[in-house]
Amino acid sequence: MRRRVIIMGAAGRDFHNFNVCYRNNENYEVVAFTATQIPEIEGRRYPSSLAGSLYPEGIEIEAEERLVDLIKKYDVDEVVFAYSDVSHEYVMDRASTVLAAGADFRLMGPRSTMLSSKLPVISVCAVRTGAGKSQTSRAVAKILVKYEIRYAAVRHPMPYGDLAAQAVQRFDTIEDMDKHNCTVEEREEYEPHIQAGSTVFAGVDYGAILASCEKEFQLVIWDGGNNDIPFYRPDLAIVLADPLRAGHEQTYYPGAVNFRMADMILINKIGSATPEQIAEVEEAAKRLNPKARIIRSASPVKVEDESLIRGKRVVVVEDGPTLTHGGMKIGAGTIAAKKFGAAEIVDPIPYAVGRIKETIERYNQTAPLLPALGYGPEQLHDMKASIDAVPADTVVIGTPIDLQKVIEIAKPSTRVYYDLDDAVLPELEAVVAKLLRKRGLIA
Repeated sequence: MRRRVIIMGAAGRDFHNFNVCYRNNENYEVVAFTATQIPEIEGRRYPSSLAGSLYPEGIEIEAEERLVDLIKKYDVDEVVFAYSDVSHEYVMDRASTVLAAGADFRLMGPRSTMLSSKLPVISVCAVRTGAGKSQTSRAVAKILVKYEIRYAAVRHPMPYGDLAAQAVQRFDTIEDMDKHNCTVEEREEYEPHIQAGSTVFAGVDYGAILASCEKEFQLVIWDGGNNDIPFYRPDLAIVLADPLRAGHEQTYYPGAVNFRMADMILINKIGSATPEQIAEVEEAAKRLNPKARIIRSASPVKVEDESLIRGKRVVVVEDGPTLTHGGMKIGAGTIAAKKFGAAEIVDPIPYAVGRIKETIERYNQTAPLLPALGYGPEQLHDMKASIDAVPADTVVIGTPIDLQKVIEIAKPSTRVYYDLDDAVLPELEAVVAKLLRKRGLIA
């Protein structure tokens, strides 16, 4: 008999694990996906066009709250945990729930889920969401441009719309994001790459995406998301550690896996962390991954217009996932507001409405910030209404995208930018160049 399986996910690794391990495997029957973390992704079906011939009607995507009922309904043998940026305690709580319901609990590792490429792959992953992956990926891209390497940036999946239509997505221009109806969360990740001249791929079927890259490019940057393990086997694994969350490199899944697998551990945000926090992460790196090269970097913030912050009462909008399941209490917007002399950071939480208010309450957020969320029109409407309601002079936008192009902001606003410290670039370049020489891409 085929083993009956449920895959627990969040519209990302769950689909990848299915595609590479279960799609055409007659030893298993995936009876359902469950979904969490991302709003409104349950209630859909994984389409038959992606699920394959064994699933002519596709596969149901149910809310994770129904997990125990689903195990009983389908007499499930095995539950696969396939999402990320959660504590070890959280994982074991879900494991205990599954085991108590009578099924096996499984975590799938690199050997089962990483695809191998004929191209060299540089992965940029992290211990926690919001550690600085995107700016590091952009720094790697600049090095590749210097050496005239044709590369593609492949982003961890965020398929929140029509899954069949999103199987393979390619973004060369800002207009491509409009064509694919990208959410704010997607735009935050794709837009900086596109503005830097990169071609970005994302979607659902990462085998098909890799095949597209191999036809045209010389190298792939795996731009990891949500501190997940890479989908592609890396030739160079760069992992960001965040000293502002020192200790999480040992207590969060699967960031702790990335930390132990890394070829290079980049301890970021050293300009904001204390010496004790930095030392704690560095000691953990030396103990848990002694082969890794350790480098340190700051992420200095810049703003479009300092005058809109200095002496003003400001409301800060930060990257949504960093504040929610990332658990951060501050972000680039907060750092910029303090650095450039805001008179006051106005607490927006009492003014939050609708879906934004629900998200703040769900994650017990107490920091005086608004998470930039835009998974759909309702969230965008509520985000605009929440910003407009705050009695502040200026909006400080700490997200990686131009939020003003997504919603109309009534108040004056200024964007915050941040990149890796230039001082770390020569050491990063030396490591990348070594790989390029090894693979015969440069002399």
